[in-house]
Amino acid sequence: MFRGRFRHALDEKGRLSIPRRFRDFLKERYGAGGLIVTRLPECLVAYPWEEWRRLEERLMRLPQDLPEVRLYLRFFLGSAEECFLDRQGRILLPAHLREAAGLRKEAVILGLLDRFEIWDPERLDSQLASAEANFDELSRKVAEMEFGGSQA
Repeated sequence: MFRGRFRHALDEKGRLSIPRRFRDFLKERYGAGGLIVTRLPECLVAYPWEEWRRLEERLMRLPQDLPEVRLYLRFFLGSAEECFLDRQGRILLPAHLREAAGLRKEAVILGLLDRFEIWDPERLDSQLASAEANFDELSRKVAEMEFGGSQA
């Protein structure tokens, strides 16, 4: 699983080094280093191919005739790019994705079990400060979703 937080520099071409632990997990679990990287409003998100295919299957079941679904798919899928690890364990982030995420010289890679996010360090700090300030409420909401109301 992808866990933890890692800070890495982006090189002049927009390549980002993927943490060794993540590369090892990709190879062990998925057999290859291919990723699909797309954008969220606040950051980028990277999925191993197999996880991306599962997500696509779920997305294809959405009612395509709803304007909200079409708009969501345009934003999320329309930005998706295939990214391959090079021999040094880096991926090249396309310029449009770097720009959308506000990535310039550094990025924080944040593991989220079956995927990982790629953040501008300042944006992530802001998000985590908000999460910390509202953690009790967030915990209650997550518990309601997952455990039917009882906190774990």
